[in-house]
Amino acid sequence: MIAPFRVLIACQADVFNARQQGREFAMKLGFSASDVTVIAASVSEIARNTVDYAQRGEITFSAIENDAGQRGMLIVGNDEGPGIPDVNQALRYGCSTRKGLGVGLPGAKWLMDDFQLQSEPGCGTSVQMVKWLPIGA
Repeated sequence: MIAPFRVLIACQADVFNARQQGREFAMKLGFSASDVTVIAASVSEIARNTVDYAQRGEITFSAIENDAGQRGMLIVGNDEGPGIPDVNQALRYGCSTRKGLGVGLPGAKWLMDDFQLQSEPGCGTSVQMVKWLPIGA
């Protein structure tokens, strides 16, 4: 199994680095090119939000396996930023606090197989995402 590692996020260059590290890790685990692209897009969104809202945080990449023996990739983003006052609203398409399209967090959730977001105002945000390899891969 490939050792887990973390990438510190504090500036836009770190967003690119996290995306690249996520792509490389996914390739090592055997994900298809399309899944690698999906994973990279989700990592970019979480890293970009870290820079834009919390100024600093980290993303951890790990290889995982479930009880059925299916392998996958766990991505955990943590920050100690201001938190998200309404998580349900933040996960709705079209909700944006930056004059964007409001597809960032909901898009990352849609692209990944498992997605959990925990946040509390004043206490930061934690995002856990999993992409599973197809059975037999």
